[in-house]
Amino acid sequence: MGNWAILAATLAASPALATGLEIEIAGEANGTVAIDLFEEVAPQHVERITTLAEKGAYDGVAFHRVIDDFMAQTGDVQFGKVEGGNMAYAGRGGSTLPDVPQEFSDIPFERGILGMARSQNPDSANSQFFIMFTRYPSLDGQYTVVGKVTDGMEVVDAIKRGTGQNGAVVGQPDVMTSVTVID
Repeated sequence: MGNWAILAATLAASPALATGLEIEIAGEANGTVAIDLFEEVAPQHVERITTLAEKGAYDGVAFHRVIDDFMAQTGDVQFGKVEGGNMAYAGRGGSTLPDVPQEFSDIPFERGILGMARSQNPDSANSQFFIMFTRYPSLDGQYTVVGKVTDGMEVVDAIKRGTGQNGAVVGQPDVMTSVTVID
C-alpha cells in the first residue's frame, strides 16, 4: 500500500491528524486557513514547519510568488518579512536551520495540498512552502507533500496573484499575519 493509501486509511480512521496549522492571512485575501500536517508522510518537514511556526518565524511573511492555476508560495523567513525584511530578495532565503532531505511520497499534488519549496537539489527544502490551487501532476514524486488545507480554501483562492512567468507579486503582497500550531 502506497503512502497516499496509508494516509487515506489513517484519515478515515481518525479524521484529525495530531498536528496542524492555523494561518491568518491579510491583504487581498483576509481570513483563516486550517491545514492538517502529514507527520506520518513527512516527519522532518512537519517538524521544521512547526518549529518555525512556534518561534513566530512565519508571522509577517509575504506570499511572494503566486501563479494563477498553479500555487501560492510563502515561508521565506529570511527575506520575506513585509516589515523589516528585504522583499527584493523574497524567495531566495530560508531559515538559519539546515536544509531538510526530501521525503517524497505518492500523494498527488492536487488542490489544497501543501508542499515544500526547494531548489534543484531535492534535499534543499528549508522554510518555504506552497499551497496548490489545482492539480499539477508534474510535481508528483518530485517535491515533498507536507499537508492539506482542511478549511479556508476560499481564502487561499483570494491571495493576490503575481505577474510574469515566475509569478512574482508586485506591490503590496498578501501576508501570513500569524501562523499557529494546533493539535
